[in-house]
Amino acid sequence: MRPLETPAVRAAVITVLALVALRLVCAALTPLTFDEAYYWTWSKRLAGGYYDHPPMVALVIRLGTMIAGDTEFGVRLISVLLALPMSFAVYRSAMLLFDDLRTAATATIFLNLMLMVAAGTMIVTPDAPLMTASSFVLLCLAEVWATGRGAWWLATGVAVGAALVSKYTALFFGPAILIWMLAVPELRRWLRSPWPYLGGLVSLAIFAPVLVWNADHHWVSFAKQFGRARVDEFTLRYLAELIPTQFVFATPLVAVLAAMGLFALAAREEGTPAARVLINATVWPLTVYFIWHSLHSRVEANWFGPVYPALAIAAAVAAHVTPWEPRAARAAVFCRRFAAPVAIAMFVALAVQVNTGVLSGYRRDASVRSIGIGWRALAAEIEAVRAASGARCVLAQSYGVTSWLQFYLPKGTCVAQRYERIRWINAPQPTAEQLAGKLLYVDEGSGGWPPASAYFGHVEKAASLVRKRGPLAVATYEIDVVDAPKTAVLAPLPPEMR
Repeated sequence: MRPLETPAVRAAVITVLALVALRLVCAALTPLTFDEAYYWTWSKRLAGGYYDHPPMVALVIRLGTMIAGDTEFGVRLISVLLALPMSFAVYRSAMLLFDDLRTAATATIFLNLMLMVAAGTMIVTPDAPLMTASSFVLLCLAEVWATGRGAWWLATGVAVGAALVSKYTALFFGPAILIWMLAVPELRRWLRSPWPYLGGLVSLAIFAPVLVWNADHHWVSFAKQFGRARVDEFTLRYLAELIPTQFVFATPLVAVLAAMGLFALAAREEGTPAARVLINATVWPLTVYFIWHSLHSRVEANWFGPVYPALAIAAAVAAHVTPWEPRAARAAVFCRRFAAPVAIAMFVALAVQVNTGVLSGYRRDASVRSIGIGWRALAAEIEAVRAASGARCVLAQSYGVTSWLQFYLPKGTCVAQRYERIRWINAPQPTAEQLAGKLLYVDEGSGGWPPASAYFGHVEKAASLVRKRGPLAVATYEIDVVDAPKTAVLAPLPPEMR
């Protein structure tokens, strides 16, 4: 019987396609987050690296906007569709590792039910291509074990390289692969083979443009990201945040199954040693590091992206492979049966809430800061003020507002962030003519930014505009017409970056 003829696989295919379609609809209806708008500005100037991340997210957005234009749908299109190859890789990995169609199909469904994947592909960030590449790292390593062919190490190198140009977190695949080879006796022969090392060279070649860009820019991206590892003080408050957020991002019932599956793979003999060690080696090095990191600094929920493909397989193992005692078996059946309705309800509720605020009674919640609800209307008001004042360029304080303005103002409008100029090092600078005469200064009233009067001799209040989500006033922006700069209109770059 061919795989697609089995009910479990047909159900997986239908479920994945339906969930991708739902995300595409939500992607078209939901305004951009400020980070998405920021990454969209990157896509207009492709480069080997950027201040915050490697370049893959910019390429993903560029491909989508080439198809669907500079719209919310275009920015997110490819990111949402990445769930399709990601699903294939997880399905195939589970088949190779556990040789069971039902387990493979369930792992694929669980992957797409996880909020990290559902929201993490709809909202385009470096995590979507990272999770996709991570799923192919898992697949290629499973192929190495299943076939014994050294050429799969080259494919592993490609997958790791793609993960590295998505996000630096992919560096954890190095220790994960080494642990896998050392812990499984039959795999130790690869340590004496040239194939893994050739795969490493392939990864390095793919990652080379990021290294070159950083070398040309005084390693600013590495300094920013790896600087997070600095320990200033120890606290337990971030660890208290870490556990519940991961429980939610993995989607509660899938998270329970994933925890059960990891336990079974570590403490029992479910599957082969190579399969058991590969799943655990993919999950635990990164997890242990972030638990350590949480003792001195906040760990954002999305940082665990690379482990989610393996978690989906672990959850499927708990659901179908492990023979549990009666109480645990009932829990596994309950979680498997209700995982889909709970996950879909969570995603739909999230989409409704961020777009309307109705579920919180139109009160403020965490999403109002990052989701650009009300920005299209606000940008139209700002453009009207700009046109009436004759201002040639719009200045903003934070990179988020700058990015929203660039996306939602008429294309071609001069928009610049006065501060943090290093963020825009790949973009063309405003011309002297654009920065001469009257300018529009958007004062966000938060973030500790100086007022316009600190840098301009003439400041005239033009408007006070409010961004709204329904009846909720999300933020108020003071719009000033400024002239007679006291110093350079734009803050200078650090001397070494000029």
